[in-house]
Amino acid sequence: MIAKLDRLSRNAAFLLNLKDAGVDFVCADMPDANKLTIGIMALIAQNEHEALSARTKAALAARRARGLPLGNPVNLIPAAAALGSAAGNAAKAAKANKRAADLVPVIADIQAMGATSCAAIAAELNARGFPTPRGGSWAPAQAFLLLRRINARMI
Repeated sequence: MIAKLDRLSRNAAFLLNLKDAGVDFVCADMPDANKLTIGIMALIAQNEHEALSARTKAALAARRARGLPLGNPVNLIPAAAALGSAAGNAAKAAKANKRAADLVPVIADIQAMGATSCAAIAAELNARGFPTPRGGSWAPAQAFLLLRRINARMI
């Protein structure tokens, strides 16, 4: 099952070989397509791919001939890289803060039971089946970082 025939391939020979090999597939945009229709659409998809490639190459050559830069030069300056990095770091911090907020009641319960060391908290989080953000087991260092994040949020 594929969404559109040209998403499977734009190479007519590949699509026709699939058809000849007896591979049955259904295109969501043409559920009633038969072998003839698929063959015709494969040729049309390849033709459109070649036309798009030719138009793109011609536009790039014309831009080069006019002496204009290719791509967006704003994305190539250090300030843009720093902006992207800052946005990524902010998103990671927000995700970590949400995760820490979700674990506040669990940590409070663990500490109320008398487990106050990072090793004991990590062991209890593992025993209760709470995975780390990456899906692994808790280590004391990770418990320390979690506690530090929780405490920083409460200050």
